[in-house]
Amino acid sequence: MDIRGLPDLDRHLADCRACPRLVAWREEVARTKRAAFADWTYWGRPVPGFGPPDARLLIIGLAPAAHGGNRTGRMFTGDRSGDVLYRAMYDVGLASQPTSVSVDDGLELYGVRVTAPVHCAPPANKPTPEERDTCRHWLVRELGLLRPTLRAVVVLGAFGWQAALPAFAEAGWTVPRPRPAFAHGTRVRLDRPDGPEGLDLFGCFHVSQRNTFTGRLTPEMLREVLRTAADAAGLGDRVAWKTR
Repeated sequence: MDIRGLPDLDRHLADCRACPRLVAWREEVARTKRAAFADWTYWGRPVPGFGPPDARLLIIGLAPAAHGGNRTGRMFTGDRSGDVLYRAMYDVGLASQPTSVSVDDGLELYGVRVTAPVHCAPPANKPTPEERDTCRHWLVRELGLLRPTLRAVVVLGAFGWQAALPAFAEAGWTVPRPRPAFAHGTRVRLDRPDGPEGLDLFGCFHVSQRNTFTGRLTPEMLREVLRTAADAAGLGDRVAWKTR
């Protein structure tokens, strides 16, 4: 497959049908819909990453939500997890607005791209290990295309962390051995033996309702990780350090 930049990668990704269970589920959800979105035409396809092609900071989630990204066609858009994430990004100066409701809502990200290790909505929000591994090559290619500018990454949740580390290794960064364990606030340096483009990898609890409703992840905890990662990425001139 001849990929010539992130827009080209995104177009190819949106046509992927590699995982039969995920294809069946995403399309079934798009047909039956949720009553609150009965007038929507669901995207119902793999959801590409979102953000500028010269991003210095990458945020890696888990997978699109059935009635969020699978409906709207944009990562973390149209669901409560996205409400939390984009609000925090706006608060620290990385997004043009605090909400993300549709692909045509005018949202811009500043120096940041958002992606996932699994690009199709999975049943019960749980991809299988085989589906995770089948989807990995898309993240590997995305990392390769971002390499010239990428300097920091925030990974949301243990599943994303476990999926991302092999992708970084395959894309040419050196992952420490034993592989670092996931924890909120952890910071790991990944170097490259073939060049100076190392990066800082940050762990953050996922912005799921389970975490945000129980207080396991508070808005200030999320903002703090985003601020620190943005500073490591060289986006410190954009970042608002004031607590809101």
